[in-house]
Amino acid sequence: MSIINKLKALGRQLKLELKVYRLVLKHPQTPWVAKLFLGLAVAYLLLPFDLIPDFIPVIGQLDDVVIIPVLLYLALLFIPQSIIQSCREQVEAQLDTK
Repeated sequence: MSIINKLKALGRQLKLELKVYRLVLKHPQTPWVAKLFLGLAVAYLLLPFDLIPDFIPVIGQLDDVVIIPVLLYLALLFIPQSIIQSCREQVEAQLDTK
């Protein structure tokens, strides 16, 4: 498998995961703590300021690579697996109908 195909597959997987996380955020049984961590991850990704400015070489980009996955991991610790699985099944069902 070429590196281009691997990157395309990774991109498709990320799009699916984002759809799953969006459904998890809307799910009524998702704990508020998990919603907080997911919201912080999205906000940190989208807002124009960082803890370490991006113009500082290497370290500026490295904080994004570390902080966002840590926030996602913390959020996933608080979400029951049954909620994640049901949201994942909903996304797969949407893909099957297309």
